[in-house]
Amino acid sequence: MKATEKNRIVRRSLFSPWLDVFRWCGLLSSSSLMLVVLLGGVLVSGLLVVKTTHQNRFTFNDLQELKDEAVALDVAWGQLLIEQSTFGVEGRIEQKAVEQLAMRIPVTSDIVMVGHE
Repeated sequence: MKATEKNRIVRRSLFSPWLDVFRWCGLLSSSSLMLVVLLGGVLVSGLLVVKTTHQNRFTFNDLQELKDEAVALDVAWGQLLIEQSTFGVEGRIEQKAVEQLAMRIPVTSDIVMVGHE
């Protein structure tokens, strides 16, 4: 015998019990085969729907976290703007210079003019 004939015999011996089961169940007819294919398609599409729903939930959670972070950053930005406007007032700068740094306005006699040449 040739090797290909031996392979065919081995394949037939491996698949023959399964073919007998399929024949007994009536799954070798075209209508039964079509039913099995349709059921497989419904199963696969159902699993894909579950997977997509799962991914959408995680993506929505990530979106909510990013929105919360954006709100927190907006609040911090507003606080920084208020702080900047508070420190930018001229009267406040002069007050801090006099109180904390003990600065004063110089007397006219203490002012020295320097030439540029």
